[in-house]
Amino acid sequence: MTSLPFLTSAIPAAGGVFKATPDDFIVEELPAYEPTGERDCEHLFLWVEKRGVSTQDVAKALARHCGFYEKDISWAGLKDRHAVTRQYLCAPARKVEPKLETFSMPGVQVLRATRHRNKLKSGHLHGNRFELKVRDVKDPGAALAALEQLTRLGVPNYFGEQRFGFGGDNAEKGKQILLAGGRHADRFERKLFLSAYQSELFNRVLAARITGGTYAKALLGDVLKKVPTGGEFICAEPEVDQLRVDKFEVSPSGPIFGPEMRLPTGEVDALESRVLAEEGIERSLFEKGGGETLGTRRPLRVPVTLEDSKIEGDVLQLRFTLPAGSYATVLLRELIKE
Repeated sequence: MTSLPFLTSAIPAAGGVFKATPDDFIVEELPAYEPTGERDCEHLFLWVEKRGVSTQDVAKALARHCGFYEKDISWAGLKDRHAVTRQYLCAPARKVEPKLETFSMPGVQVLRATRHRNKLKSGHLHGNRFELKVRDVKDPGAALAALEQLTRLGVPNYFGEQRFGFGGDNAEKGKQILLAGGRHADRFERKLFLSAYQSELFNRVLAARITGGTYAKALLGDVLKKVPTGGEFICAEPEVDQLRVDKFEVSPSGPIFGPEMRLPTGEVDALESRVLAEEGIERSLFEKGGGETLGTRRPLRVPVTLEDSKIEGDVLQLRFTLPAGSYATVLLRELIKE
């Protein structure tokens, strides 16, 4: 993985550790909608709390216990294993309801089950609320100063380390799949590795924008994304659009490379093309990834809603929300810098 620059590099490291215990890292999904509860609906939404267990592990165990295919269970977003998390899983109601009372898994509780007419799909959530504790903080003032800057300018929308696998080599595996024409025996791994490679390239572009001082700047030719609708347009008047960037109405975006991605123009296109050239990758190669690498644009930054922050001794306690698809670990990295 690329070494990523800090947005808050001018602020000293606060130091500290997080995830000392799962209870130091609590994540609650903010659903895009709630299930209706109509009895004739075929999908069952399960509000699940888990500790030290991955989303996939719960899905596998539930499918095995209730006797249906794992592919028939869905979720809006993956949640961290090393945390306390609450989220919806969606499964076939007629398969799950008769056996739900006897389902048991260490670290997992099904808090409620409600039917809904449609299947839950990936990305069907507004965001996530985090309640975190950072222990052994050395410089609380630096932590608070970094938080102020991140609240004002937004959190760099880097993909977090968990995107790249335990050994950090998922992106390289994705690159090799592209170079081999998109072929890979395991479909799940293919999607995972290709996505990791797209994420790595996005991180490199974002890192270059931070280093170049254009992270929160509207550049001529930028693809600007509206907050929060996600609508896109090309920046033709930077001096006009910069006012909207400053108000967090729009944000510059970076590439998730693929044939359906909207291309920037001018110097922005040159920067993104340079990242590909350094990799020895042609844009057309992403067509080999099929549905896994269609491409899109991702905001370079995301707004953070800081609901509470306090220092007790050397422990920093935070409660904040982030939009779907962004990483709390990226925010914490900006504070700790270790």
